[in-house]
Amino acid sequence: MLSSSATVFLEFWKRRRAELTYDWDLIDWEEEEQCVFQEELRPQFEAKYSRVERVNPISGRPEPFQPFSDKLSRLMVSVSGIFFMLSLVVTAVFAVVVFRLIAMEKFASFQWEFVKKNWQFATSGTGVCINFMIIMSLNVVYEKVAYLLTNLEHPRTESEWENSFALKMFFFQFVNLNSSTFYIAFFLGRFAGRPGKYNKMFERWRLEECHPSGCLIDLCLQMGVIMVLKQIWNNFMELGYPTGGLGDQEDGEQEWDKDWNLQPMNPHGLVDEYLEMVLQFGFTTIFVAAFPLAPLLALLNNIIEIRLDAYKFVTQWRRPMPARATDIGIWHGVLEWIGVLAVITNAFVIAITSDYIPRFVYAFKYGPCANQTYGHEECLAGYMNSSLSVFDMGEESQPRYCRYRDYRAPPWSAEPYEFTLQFWHVLAARLAFIIVFEHLVFGIKSFIAYLIPDMPKGLCERVRREKYLMQEMMYEAELEHLQKERKKNGKRYHHEWP
Repeated sequence: MLSSSATVFLEFWKRRRAELTYDWDLIDWEEEEQCVFQEELRPQFEAKYSRVERVNPISGRPEPFQPFSDKLSRLMVSVSGIFFMLSLVVTAVFAVVVFRLIAMEKFASFQWEFVKKNWQFATSGTGVCINFMIIMSLNVVYEKVAYLLTNLEHPRTESEWENSFALKMFFFQFVNLNSSTFYIAFFLGRFAGRPGKYNKMFERWRLEECHPSGCLIDLCLQMGVIMVLKQIWNNFMELGYPTGGLGDQEDGEQEWDKDWNLQPMNPHGLVDEYLEMVLQFGFTTIFVAAFPLAPLLALLNNIIEIRLDAYKFVTQWRRPMPARATDIGIWHGVLEWIGVLAVITNAFVIAITSDYIPRFVYAFKYGPCANQTYGHEECLAGYMNSSLSVFDMGEESQPRYCRYRDYRAPPWSAEPYEFTLQFWHVLAARLAFIIVFEHLVFGIKSFIAYLIPDMPKGLCERVRREKYLMQEMMYEAELEHLQKERKKNGKRYHHEWP
């Protein structure tokens, strides 16, 4: 299953990171950076808090200091801004829901027979396109807001600024990209009501229901359209912006002059690159049970993305200033969090959105194979009729009764239209499946993480060997120094550690 594949990906990335860290001689750099070489303060931080100083416990020198009350107040303002922007996402999703209700009514009475016959697909398709335009528009706003809120917090160092900005950008765009998908997966058709008692929004438009073939078809359409359109848009923007590369250079110019005339790279441009890949990783893991083609589309997009990035970094952007880093920073924690969320979400998709659990309950409780320990296709005989309830239209015309998807008592029962025992059995099975599935997958994830060490064995041995040789060199150098000192002072030298 893909959740375990995501764990394998992260574990092998840790091994690859360890190899790169060793090749670039950065094994102990992070500890040295934290313990010996203090990261420089941001000029904005120094200018803001230059009047408030305290002694640095490591360097012993006075440096600007941000009081806790000021830091807390700025953090609260930033959090308030985040919640305000998230409320815009909820508002946008609500607007799309209202649009879908209006479009559903219009398409159902459309004069064109093809649209009238496929009104649900037409409603979903237009709703997805409108939702995509809203997503891309809000992403532009979110970037400016995240930049403003991060500067308002006045982070102490450049790494703190980048981590705060990256986390806000991910949180904004993740919620913006997936909020409508969560609505379709877990809320669409759940509160529509039943024949004779449909729920209506503003007492005007009847709430939308899932496609007759199931809710997964709506979710699959939503994910497929958004993923394809987003990848096309991102690649188009990367190909068309920035413009003005090597074609504007003069003959005979030196290489460094040519490089200087290229477009300057955003100092935090790598945040956008990481963000795009992390959002794609989430899109291919969180709802993969509903859209199995997502990993294939991601692979094709990444093949194109590699070539576009190569073109962009070589011919369009000025060479960035090099900087040392031992890992990808906060993004690894984000990927771990997405892996956990993917397990939970896929459990709910399989249990609630798909028909797997109702089919399972019918096959072993109500079907021809009831109370037996085996199953085959004949065990699902009669499942369709079992999943449909009866409604009395109250007319003498033929036919008088209609069927609809639900588990409710027939109109001639003692308690008409109440939930049947089969409904509660299905609900209990769904909850049990979620609990068992989550614990099982989390156990598999932990076991896989345990089996795959973060550092290859050969690399670990080389690192330990180098540390051993370093200690031996230090020991020999100190021993040689003591030998010279004792000979100089006329003392007897013993071949032992003093």
